[in-house]
Amino acid sequence: MLILSRKKDQSIMIGDNIEVKIIDIQGDQVRLGINAPKNIAVHRKEIYYEIKEENKRAANINPEVLSNFNKQE
Repeated sequence: MLILSRKKDQSIMIGDNIEVKIIDIQGDQVRLGINAPKNIAVHRKEIYYEIKEENKRAANINPEVLSNFNKQE
């Protein structure tokens, strides 16, 4: 893990196209701005894990449930 010290309005670069900028510091909270290409998803870690879990649940759906899903009565 790389550990850096940055001040307000300073940035770090990840590769050639992702910039993480310190927007504000108030007490123990830091506001970050992340500039990344649109094809790169940027999520808070807890949201990222929720998305992964939801994708796992969706992948484990019984095929019979899906086959009945589009049937009209």
